[in-house]
Amino acid sequence: MTERRAKRRLMNEINVVPYIDVMLVLLVIFMITAPLISPGQIELPQIGKSLTPPVAPLEVIIKADGSLRLHDRATSGGEQKVSRTELVDAIKRKQAQNAEQAVVIAADKSVRYEEVTNVMDILQQQQVKKVGLLARPKS
Repeated sequence: MTERRAKRRLMNEINVVPYIDVMLVLLVIFMITAPLISPGQIELPQIGKSLTPPVAPLEVIIKADGSLRLHDRATSGGEQKVSRTELVDAIKRKQAQNAEQAVVIAADKSVRYEEVTNVMDILQQQQVKKVGLLARPKS
């Protein structure tokens, strides 16, 4: 009976020698490959460079009757009524002055979405960049 207990004890032991061998092989592999890996270069911004403040976007307003108005948020001027060709010309002039000039489209909620996509399509065909939609939260 004592022989059975001795065999059971031997079966409960875990042989960790293979795990140590695997760890040593991995250690050697990492020690060899680590110097071969070249680190990437990161260019950090330098102190003293002035960042230009973001430019207020041009707001294209589509009224319920389908008329277009342009509101330049950067200036204190109000909305001005424009046609579709005048709209493109005005936006092109502004983006020629500042390439970062964004354009947002705001439409009355009674305007059909087709009108909004038509204005977006016109701006896209004329290579106007940075066009987005303006949504106002419910109040």
